[in-house]
Amino acid sequence: MFKKEWKSIFKNPKLVISIIGILFIPVLYGGMFIWAFFDPYGHLENMPVAVINNDDGAEMNGESLELGEELVNNLKENKEFNFKFVDHETGYKNLENKEYYMLVEIPASFSENAITLLDDQPKKLELKYVPNEGYNFLSSQIGNSAMQRIQTAIQEQVTQTYAKTMFDSITKMADGYQTADESSGELLAGAEDLDNGAATLNENLETLAEKQVGFSQGVDTLASGSNEIQTGVHSLVDGLGQLASGQTQLIDGSTQAESGSESLQTGIEQVHQGLTAVLEKMGEATAGTQQLKEGSDALATGLNQLQTGANDATQGATDVKDGIAALKDQLASVLATLPEENQALLNQAIDQLASGIATLEAGNQSIAAVAGELASGSEEISSNLSALNQGQLAIQSGVEELNGGAAELEAGAGKLVDGQRQLTSGLTTFSNKLNEAKAGGDQLLAGTGALTGSVGQLEDASKALADGSSQLADGSLQLADGTSKLKDGTQEFNNELHDAASESDGLHPTEDTYNMVASPVKVGKEEINAVPNYGTGFTPYFLSIGLFVGALTLTVIYPLRDPVGIPRSGFSWFLSKYSVFLIVGIIQSLLASGLILLLLDIEVSSVPLFILFTIITSLAFMALIQFLVTTMDNPGRYLAIIIMILQLTSSAGTFPVELIPEPLQTITNYLPMTYAIRGFKEVISTGNFSLMWDNAFVLIGFMIVFLLLTFLYFIIKYKKDYSLNKNETEENDSDQKPVLS
Repeated sequence: MFKKEWKSIFKNPKLVISIIGILFIPVLYGGMFIWAFFDPYGHLENMPVAVINNDDGAEMNGESLELGEELVNNLKENKEFNFKFVDHETGYKNLENKEYYMLVEIPASFSENAITLLDDQPKKLELKYVPNEGYNFLSSQIGNSAMQRIQTAIQEQVTQTYAKTMFDSITKMADGYQTADESSGELLAGAEDLDNGAATLNENLETLAEKQVGFSQGVDTLASGSNEIQTGVHSLVDGLGQLASGQTQLIDGSTQAESGSESLQTGIEQVHQGLTAVLEKMGEATAGTQQLKEGSDALATGLNQLQTGANDATQGATDVKDGIAALKDQLASVLATLPEENQALLNQAIDQLASGIATLEAGNQSIAAVAGELASGSEEISSNLSALNQGQLAIQSGVEELNGGAAELEAGAGKLVDGQRQLTSGLTTFSNKLNEAKAGGDQLLAGTGALTGSVGQLEDASKALADGSSQLADGSLQLADGTSKLKDGTQEFNNELHDAASESDGLHPTEDTYNMVASPVKVGKEEINAVPNYGTGFTPYFLSIGLFVGALTLTVIYPLRDPVGIPRSGFSWFLSKYSVFLIVGIIQSLLASGLILLLLDIEVSSVPLFILFTIITSLAFMALIQFLVTTMDNPGRYLAIIIMILQLTSSAGTFPVELIPEPLQTITNYLPMTYAIRGFKEVISTGNFSLMWDNAFVLIGFMIVFLLLTFLYFIIKYKKDYSLNKNETEENDSDQKPVLS
């Protein structure tokens, strides 16, 4: 049966050609897919992409910023895509005409937004990306990936610009730190002085608070004294008023006394002349004259001490009058002995003396009356009145001793006139000064009133000062504590500024520094089981599909049921049919493996195991499809196509199983292509041959199961069709040939 099966195949050229074509189906299917998708990103330079630059630029820290132009220059050097730099109208027109797969537009505010970093509402840099997804969806996905890389490049470029600006500012800030460090040293010295001053202020304020107590007591005493002064000044002003009133009367009396003194002086001169004539004649006249002189001296002395009493002066004048009367009586006997001319002259002198004494007596009476009123006057007036009184006493004494010296009486009378004149002048001056004193008293009274008011204010202010000084003392304690903290804080601030100045002074940024800030993270990719390209990654998927399609296509041209003759048994029938699937499957595997290894240059972990696993996969698919089509014919082919579709979506050939819908995930482990793809991944990329063998054994299990089922079908079929008339069937079928179904 085996030889007959192959002999019948080779006798049919169409069948041979068809089988040969089927042998290359895995190569064509899998190889073309692998070749087409081997490295699609390796030809992006042929993909036209439009770039429109509308950026108006901006100015940052006095320097021009043209991020749009810089991006265009970078893209011109970038050969990743076939960039076309066009204007707005051309770009969108050709995008619609499908001349470009996508368009990148740089807006006018691109650079302007970059300098809004420190604004209250900074604006992001916008880059418009317009893919024509209807033209080719995958190209838009590739564009998305490319835009992410462009975005990253722009971010690094903008960050680098920010970094340069930042480090320029830091450099300037370093100079500021240096200046601040020097100034903080001066600030520290000032803080120390302030701390010392605060301590001194606190001590002085404590002293002030202590002294303020004594000051307050002194102010109280001052207030009491000012009240007493005001009372005394009132009394003084009243007394000055009374004194001024008495002074007027005193001046009047003094004027009268002055007039009487002048008359007295005239009389005394006449008496002196008479006494001289008498003395020439008699000793008694001399003694009387001497007594008169002594009396005049006494009178002069008494006048100088007028304040001792005007009454004594009046009494003295009376005594003088009596003395003159006695003298006249004494001289009566003497006169009788004198010539008549001398008697007349002496009597005339005595009469004139008596008249002067009378006038003096009248003046003394006026003085006595005034002296009584002046008793309450000033001490000076009292002294003058005493002197006048003494003078009057002296006059009295002198008159008594008139006989002892008329010359002294004459001299005393002169002195009396001079003294009286001085007294009158002094009284006038005293009156003027008394008026001034009264005016001053009035001013003093007003001043004492103001003083009393001011002392009251001073007393209130003293209390406020006491309270304020107490609060000030408390505040000075807080000030001292604050200045101490200020000194400590300033010291720390000075140290920190010094450290900052030292650190910032050692900052010397370079281009590498800017690049580090712009792109501080370098992603190191350490690959496990690296896949160099899409072709290598998709080989397990496309090769499995190719082998499955190759097996399915074989069932279209090759009869799976019809034997080339009467089979001797069900086993021989099965073996003859399977031999075709076995040999075609092996040849398909070898051709596909050779194309992938030699022409597409796919690198695998083990070439022998790769070829072996390809054969196992092919034979497993052959066994499955042979069973389906042998047992069910066209419905079996349809079912095989359904299985292939399920395997395309559920065998993790493209996306991970976890990413497909859950209903499809449930059937993944029941599909042979799942294990074929897993095994190919292990033998091609990972090199985990134990897992490869695990998947190989699963495929072998699928193969054995479906071969046994196919074998069972042929056994049943043989018993049904050939067991009763075996010989007749052999004769009738000896000339049968395989037909192309």
